[in-house]
Amino acid sequence: MVIFVLMVYMELLGLEKVISLNMMKLKRKQQAYLLAALVIIFLGLGSRCLSFIPDATGDALWAMMIFCFFRMILVAKQLKFVALVALVFSYVDEFSQLIQWTWLCEIRATTVGHLVLGQGFLWSDLLAYTIGVALAYFIAGKFE
Repeated sequence: MVIFVLMVYMELLGLEKVISLNMMKLKRKQQAYLLAALVIIFLGLGSRCLSFIPDATGDALWAMMIFCFFRMILVAKQLKFVALVALVFSYVDEFSQLIQWTWLCEIRATTVGHLVLGQGFLWSDLLAYTIGVALAYFIAGKFE
C-alpha cells in the first residue's frame, strides 16, 4: 500500500522517469558486482584445486568476493566505505576462527562452513584480505 501511494506521488510530481532511470543504473551496477563475485568464486575454488597456487591467493580472492557482495548492498555508498566494511568483515571472520565452540567447529567441519568461515586463525590471512580488498577497491575505482 505504501509503495502504491509513493508511486502515485512520484507520478504526480513527474519523478517516476528520473527515479526509474537511477534504479536501472543501480541495478546494472549490482548485476555487474554479482557477476564479478561469481567469477571470483570460480577463481577462488579453482585456486584451491591447484597445488602450485598459494593459499593466500584464495584468501585474497575471498576478500574480493566479500567486497563485491558489500558493494551490491551498499551501492550508494562511497567505495572507501565499502572497502572498509569489507575489510572489517574479513578481519572479524578471521578472528572468529579463534573461537572454538563445539557447534561452530561442527559447521566449520563441513565444506561450505570451511569455505565461508575458515578453519584456523593465521596472521598471514589478514595480509591476504588487505591485499584482496585493496585490489578490489582499485579495480572498482577504475570502472565506476
